[in-house]
Amino acid sequence: MRPKQWTKNVIVFAGLVFDGQLSQPEALLRVVVAFILLCLTASTIYIVNDLVDIESDRQHPQKRFRPLPSGQFPIPWAVGAAIVIPVVAVGAALLFSPPLALIYIIYLALHILYSFVLKQIVILDVMAITTGFVLRIAAGVVVIDVAQFSPWLYACSALLALFLAIGKRRQELILLADNAKSIRPAFREYNLPLLDDMLRIVTTSTLITYILYTIEAPTRRFANTNLALITVPFVMYALFRYLYLIHVKGEGSAPDEVLLQDRPLQAAILLWGLTFLFILYGVPRS
Repeated sequence: MRPKQWTKNVIVFAGLVFDGQLSQPEALLRVVVAFILLCLTASTIYIVNDLVDIESDRQHPQKRFRPLPSGQFPIPWAVGAAIVIPVVAVGAALLFSPPLALIYIIYLALHILYSFVLKQIVILDVMAITTGFVLRIAAGVVVIDVAQFSPWLYACSALLALFLAIGKRRQELILLADNAKSIRPAFREYNLPLLDDMLRIVTTSTLITYILYTIEAPTRRFANTNLALITVPFVMYALFRYLYLIHVKGEGSAPDEVLLQDRPLQAAILLWGLTFLFILYGVPRS
C-alpha cells in the first residue's frame, strides 16, 4: 500500500489552505476525511500496479524487494485487497460526498488504465500521472465551499507533478541501463536528450506559472497583499535543488524518498509553507 507515498496526497489540503479555511474545524475535518479515503484509493492503485508488474519488478534492482515480487505477501490476498479496499473507500465517499466519490471513481479508472495500457505509451504515461495530481486537488475542493481558490494552483500542481514524473523517468532510465527496455516497453521510446529537454521546458513552465499564481490568484485578494511574491525564491530553490539531486547526486528515481530524506529540500518546502501561511493568515487585512 506504500504509506510513504501517501505524502503525495497532502495536496488534497490545497483548496482548504489557499481558500483561507484552515482555521474552520468543520471544513478541516471534511478534508481530513477526503485525505484518508484518498490514501485508501491510491493504495488500491499501488496494489493493482504491483500485481500487473510483478514479473518485470522481479528484474528491477530496487522494486524486486517489494512484498509482491519478493514473495513476502501472498498474491491472492493482494487481489482480495484490490477488490475490497476501493469498494470501501468509494462507498464511504459516496455516503460522505457524491462529487468526491465521482472523483475517486475517475481516479481509479484512470490509474487502472495507466497500469494496463498508458504506462506503456511514451509521453502519455507521465501525463496520466499529472492528471492524477489534479484529481487529488479536486478531491479536496469538492468537499468544502470554496470561494477564493485559483485555477492557477491547478496549473502549478500539474506542472510540478509532471516535473517529478519526468525526473523519475530520467533516473529510472539511467538506473536500469540496458535492462530498461525489457522491464518497461515505454523506455524504448525515451532517451536522455528527450527527457532532459522535457525537464527543461517543464521546470521553466512551473516557475513562471507559480509567479503568475502569486500575482493573479484570488487568494491575493483574500490576503489583500502582494507579499506572495516573496515565496518565489523558495520555489526556485526547491526546483534547483531537485535538479541538483538528479544531475549531480543521481537521485530522483523515487521522488517520495527524496522528499523524506533530503534536508535542504525539506527546509525549502517548510519555509515556503510557513511563509505562505503567514501571508494568508497572519497579515492583517486592510
